[in-house]
Amino acid sequence: MSSRASTARIPGIGMLRETGKLFALGLDVARGIFQRPFQVREFIQQSWFIASVTILPTALVAIPFGAVISLQFGSLATQLGAQSYTGAGSVLATVQQASPLVTALLVAGAGGSAICADIGARTIREEIDAMEVLGVSAVQRLVVPRVLACMLIAVLLNGMVSVIGVLGGYFFNVVLQDGTPGAYLASFSALAQLPDLWVGELKALIFGFIAAVVAAYRGLNPPPGPKGVGDAVNQSVVITFLLLFVVNFVITLIYLQIVPAKLD
Repeated sequence: MSSRASTARIPGIGMLRETGKLFALGLDVARGIFQRPFQVREFIQQSWFIASVTILPTALVAIPFGAVISLQFGSLATQLGAQSYTGAGSVLATVQQASPLVTALLVAGAGGSAICADIGARTIREEIDAMEVLGVSAVQRLVVPRVLACMLIAVLLNGMVSVIGVLGGYFFNVVLQDGTPGAYLASFSALAQLPDLWVGELKALIFGFIAAVVAAYRGLNPPPGPKGVGDAVNQSVVITFLLLFVVNFVITLIYLQIVPAKLD
C-alpha cells in the first residue's frame, strides 16, 4: 500500500490537502498580478461581464437590506430612549458590515459561479491541459484577469450599496419611524469616521479576491463525471460564503482593536 493511499484514509487529510492547494492558488494569483504580460482585454471583458450580471441584483438587494437595518435599529433605539443615535447605528452597520457582505455574496453568487462554470468547462474539454503543454500559464492567462475583475467590481459595488443603503435607511427612518432628518445626520456625523468607510472598501476588495480564487480553484479541479462542473459551481458558492463570514469576523475584530471608537 502506498503512502498516498494510506494518508488518504486519515480523516481530515483530504480537506487539509484541498485547503493547501487553494492557498497555493491564491499565492500564485497574487504573484501573477505583478507579472507580465498582463491580459488587459480579458480583464476588461470580465469586468464588464461581472458588472452586467451583478449591478441590478445588488441594487435591488441593497434597498430592503438598508431598510431592515434602519427599522430594526430604530425600534431598538426607541426602546432604549436613544432615538438620536439611530442614524449613526444604521449607517455604521450598513457601511461596515452589510454593504461588503451583500456585495461579496452577489459577486460570488453571480460572477463567481460564472467564472467557475467557464473554467470548469475548459478543464473538462482539456483546454487547460493543452495550454500547459504549450507553455501558457492558465493562472496568468485566465485566472488573474478574472480575480482582478472581481476585486474591482466588488469595490465599486460596495460604494453603490453603501449609498443606496444609507439613503434607504434615511428614508425609512424619517418617513416610517417619525425620525427627524437633523438628528439622523447629526448622529451620523458625530460618531462616524473615515476609517469606517475604508474598512468597508477593504473588506469588499478582500471578499472579491476570495470569491474569484475559490471559483477558479473549483473550476480548475471539478469532480469527475458529467455533473462535475455543476457540482463544482455549487461547491464554490458554498465554500465562498463560509469563508466570507469567517474573514469578515477576523477583519472586524482587528479593526475594532486597532481603530479607536469616535466618542460623541
